[in-house]
Amino acid sequence: MTQRLSSKVSIITGAAQGIGLATALKFAREGAIVIAVDLQQEGVDATVAACRELGATAEGFALSVTDRPAINAMVAAVKEKFGRIDVLVNNAGITRDARLQKMTEEQFDAVIDVNLRAVFHCGQAVADIMVEQKSGVILNASSVVGVYGNFGQTNYAATKFGVIGFTKTWSKELGPKGVRVNAVAPGFILTPMVAAMPEKITSTLAADVPLRRLGQPEEIANVYAFLASDEASYINGVVLEVTGGMTL
Repeated sequence: MTQRLSSKVSIITGAAQGIGLATALKFAREGAIVIAVDLQQEGVDATVAACRELGATAEGFALSVTDRPAINAMVAAVKEKFGRIDVLVNNAGITRDARLQKMTEEQFDAVIDVNLRAVFHCGQAVADIMVEQKSGVILNASSVVGVYGNFGQTNYAATKFGVIGFTKTWSKELGPKGVRVNAVAPGFILTPMVAAMPEKITSTLAADVPLRRLGQPEEIANVYAFLASDEASYINGVVLEVTGGMTL
C-alpha cells in the first residue's frame, strides 16, 4: 500500500496528546518525517518514540509556540537537517473558559497568544521556505466553535474564527506560489480534555450529534493526512467541518 505522505517533512504543534498525537502517529504511518512540537520534553519524547516505533523518521522540539525566537530556531534546524519543510499542522491550542462578564484579561490573552498569535508565528516562519520550494501545505486547527460560537468561550471562539481568516487570506497569498492552506473545524472530540468532563455532559454533547457519539482524535488526524497529501492537491482555502453533523 502506497504511503500518502512518503518523506514529507511535517511539523505538528501540540503533538504530545489528543488530536496532535493522533496526527503525528497517522503521519508516521503514512511515511512522513514527523517533527513533533509541544511544551513538555517528556511528552515530545514519547511522541517521537511512538513514531519511530512505527518505522518513521521523527524529531522533537520542546518549546512554547508563543516563543517566536524558539519557533524560528526550530524551523531553521528542520530546514538545515532535512532540506525542506512540506507540511505545517498548527494544532496547538488551549482553553480558558469563562462568560464575558467573568473573563479576566489573563484568560483572554493566554488563549489569544497560543491559539491565534502562535499560528501566525508558525505560519510566517515556514512561509518563505515553502514559497522558495514552490510547494507546501499549511493546515490550521479551527473549531466548530469558531464558526458558530459557544457559551463561555469568547476568547476561544475569537481565535478559532481568526484562524479561519488566516486560512482564507494565506490561501490567496500563497496559493499562486504553490502553497495550499486549509483549516479543519472539529466538533466535540474525545480528547483527554473532553474525557475529563462528567459523563452526563459528554452524553449530552453526543446526543446533539446525528451520529450519536463524539469524534475520536484519529478521525481528525485522518482528515489532516488527506489534506496534507497530494490527493488534496486542488483543495485550497477550505474550512472543513468534522463534526458528525452536529451543526445540521
